[in-house]
Amino acid sequence: MSEPSLEPEQAPSPAGMVGAFWGLAGLTALLLFAIYRLGNMGIAAFGYELDWRHWTLLIVNSLFMAHGEGYRGFQKSYSPRVVARARHLMQNPQPLRVILAPFFVMGFFATTRRRLISAYLLTAMIITLIIIFQQLNQPWRGMLDIGVVVGLTWGVISLAIFTVKGFSGSSFDHPPELPEGTTAG
Repeated sequence: MSEPSLEPEQAPSPAGMVGAFWGLAGLTALLLFAIYRLGNMGIAAFGYELDWRHWTLLIVNSLFMAHGEGYRGFQKSYSPRVVARARHLMQNPQPLRVILAPFFVMGFFATTRRRLISAYLLTAMIITLIIIFQQLNQPWRGMLDIGVVVGLTWGVISLAIFTVKGFSGSSFDHPPELPEGTTAG
């Protein structure tokens, strides 16, 4: 489903532009903070004596996270949807959605029931994994954290590319997954 192009008479309001920017900037800041924190843990792992098991875990986990989190999760699904929701917010600003724009673009509210359940389950899973990873000793934790950094970095890059595509072109063929009965335009 493609969204209509931005015509001069459809120019976004300042509130819509602020909402779209705030949503994308807030999400990007969250991802960059996670990359920074986990990257430091990953780097710290190299201060330990590493054997073949550590290197195997690092390589396998990094490849798995690049494909699963980066390519399949972010590039093929999450990033295009986030940008589509930011575009929708820009054209259809509502006070609560603008104020909570990062949560809106991430799909924590005003989305399909399926996407809402998915967002909250994925968040719970991520929190659970964070708690489990914090219990691991170095260098094991660092090897796993590096894989997450690879996936998140792929995600930030894909988000940036989709943002450029979504806001510079006349059409963007990704649905914002709004609740049933809500129009995308």
